[in-house]
Amino acid sequence: MKHPVDAHVGKRIRHRRWMVGMTQQQLADCVGIKFQQIQKYETGMNRVSASRLWDIAEALGVSISFFFEGLEGAGDQARQAEGDRITDKEALELVRSYYAIPEAQRRRLFDLARVLSEAA
Repeated sequence: MKHPVDAHVGKRIRHRRWMVGMTQQQLADCVGIKFQQIQKYETGMNRVSASRLWDIAEALGVSISFFFEGLEGAGDQARQAEGDRITDKEALELVRSYYAIPEAQRRRLFDLARVLSEAA
């Protein structure tokens, strides 16, 4: 049975890997393991050791604390619902596309989105 913390860390690994456009195979190559092990980490079926998490964080360009963000509010249903939204593949693709837009246009798009959300 998977532990909720292992599942959370796995989701954060998958989220960050997807955000940087890296495949499971590419991440596995960076940390010197097989992609099947990345799959097991991402589903929470296998725990990630501290040293392996360090290697994964280095490969994904984040600090170790990134993988634990959101755990302190796990009991808060509103925050959990917000966190679930960002794991949606469409939302992640939108965020990745957003950051591919040049900064000046991205700022204007952000302002537009804020105005539309307030009007909804």
